[in-house]
Amino acid sequence: MERSFLTIDAGVNDTVIKALSAPGRLQLLKLLCSKGPMNVNDMARALSLPQSTVATGIQILEEVGLVESRLAKGRKGNQKICSAVYDEILISFEDKSVNKADDVIEVEMPVGLYTSCDIHAPCGLCSSDSVIGLLDVPDYFLDPQRMQAGLVWFGRGFVEYKFPNNAKVLNKDVRAIEFSMELSSEVPGTNPDWPSDITLWVNGMPVGTWTSPGDYGDKRGAYTPGWWKLEGSQYGKLKTWRISTRGTFIDGVSTSNVTVGDLALEKHSSIRLRVGIAENAGHTGGVNIFGRGFGNYGRDIVMRLYI
Repeated sequence: MERSFLTIDAGVNDTVIKALSAPGRLQLLKLLCSKGPMNVNDMARALSLPQSTVATGIQILEEVGLVESRLAKGRKGNQKICSAVYDEILISFEDKSVNKADDVIEVEMPVGLYTSCDIHAPCGLCSSDSVIGLLDVPDYFLDPQRMQAGLVWFGRGFVEYKFPNNAKVLNKDVRAIEFSMELSSEVPGTNPDWPSDITLWVNGMPVGTWTSPGDYGDKRGAYTPGWWKLEGSQYGKLKTWRISTRGTFIDGVSTSNVTVGDLALEKHSSIRLRVGIAENAGHTGGVNIFGRGFGNYGRDIVMRLYI
């Protein structure tokens, strides 16, 4: 079975680190990782801890997405079966503000801050606190509250963002441009076998298509809030499109011959990024775009200009 990992930023993920700060909760995680799913009574016996202590510890670990639980029939009614979400957790102490290269300009764009869209149901938006507007009503994609969105999804169409072209402001040439975001397919409910051809356009030019394998809901996303239903999309895959002088690559794999020179960045004060499903797509399985407060990475759409 594939092992699952979580990397957390020591400067961002304070709630997760606090959950890991108690020796008793660490014991619970180690037990679930080594023994597999267990109920509260069995964990209490294995660790010689009061049942109330175990129940409180599990609740805290559930709230930060490190443990997930389900109800199952026991000899006397229902019992709560708990599982560890991750096999390994890495805490990063890297100071990104210090280590960021002088020749890289990075901008993070909230997933709800798109400037134009063409949306077809199923569709919706969520902030970290609640659903925005009504589900499956494309008109709500124009609601000003969209700026609070941490999750955006739709079956067909696109959303388009305008990034500032800071290289033009600095009068610098761009040798490469990257866009990174967490994505998955979109299906009512979830389905890990639901392929979707997700395309990126930059300044109106299609630069590359990634086929998402499915829509994931087997476990709660590391940042997905507890109120969001488990039957809904939980997380995606972090994908990076890089357009350089040699062509376009997705996670290092060549995907098209479009070069950074083809984008004519020096002529525009903004850089338009469109994310969506092309009209001629072979797999029209929709798209989820995960931003801050959702998914496994807790970041919005990131653009990097290499100058």
